[in-house]
Amino acid sequence: MRAAVCSAYGPPDVLKLADVPDPTPKAGEVRVRIRATAVTSSDCYVRGLDLSPVYSVLARVALGWRAPRQPILGMVLSGEVDAVGSDVTRFAKGDAVFGFDRRRFGTYAQYVCWPQHALLASRPANLTNEEAAAIPYGGLLALHFLRRSGVASGQRILIYGASGAVGTSAVQLATAFGAHVTGVCSTSNVDLVRSLGAERVIDYTQEDFSADSARYHVFLDTVGKRKSANALRKAKLVLVQDGCCVSVDDGTPKLTQKDLELLAKLAVSGDLRPVIDRVYPLDQIVEAHQYVSGGHKKGNVIVTVG
Repeated sequence: MRAAVCSAYGPPDVLKLADVPDPTPKAGEVRVRIRATAVTSSDCYVRGLDLSPVYSVLARVALGWRAPRQPILGMVLSGEVDAVGSDVTRFAKGDAVFGFDRRRFGTYAQYVCWPQHALLASRPANLTNEEAAAIPYGGLLALHFLRRSGVASGQRILIYGASGAVGTSAVQLATAFGAHVTGVCSTSNVDLVRSLGAERVIDYTQEDFSADSARYHVFLDTVGKRKSANALRKAKLVLVQDGCCVSVDDGTPKLTQKDLELLAKLAVSGDLRPVIDRVYPLDQIVEAHQYVSGGHKKGNVIVTVG
């Protein structure tokens, strides 16, 4: 099969296309013929290991010292079940599926084998493979941190970084939950964030959100503490008494099969729509990583796998 292989940590061009053996599903596993995947900010961190010295050492221990132990990166997939191992009961050959695995990787390829009880669900019938691949990463993370924040119907939430993969999902999910959403993004993304359900959008290039008189029950940072340090310092200025400030860097998120299925239902109902910035073929995986590493994508960057 064709795959993008990462043989060392470094810039995007460490990713090389190669022909590797097709995987064979073991007992309890399904093999998925991948049609689309996503390049996420997490993928770029794994590939580049652009972390502080302490976190870099911890990451190397977990992922591989000189290079990733799993040389095929990628956490997201959409495609169809191509083969099943013994004892598989959840899926059958031909089932359309989508899913997310932040530990096993392997989706920058034509095939991958995952346990049948991995974060894998039936693909929403109204979505293409490219659209389905834009749901799991941002959707699952946004859902986890919204729940962690305790945001409730009728409350006001400010979402910092509202135009990224997590941010665009958070705006839609918070709106669906009945919250009053204010999004913070750059000028070029104001209309997008408003179209996703935000009642108000603050252009951070023109306005300092902390200088506003509005007060919020929740401040949700969807960018990460390294880039949002200044905004997080100001968060307390816009929170009501006992308001909650949450960042996507706060702890390890708990992601569940039930939540993936909830996202699928919301996608079918139209309460959650995929936001795709660019689509690249697998042979342009380097260009896709270069674009995502630039830090200015809107929503998701998708890679089609032929």
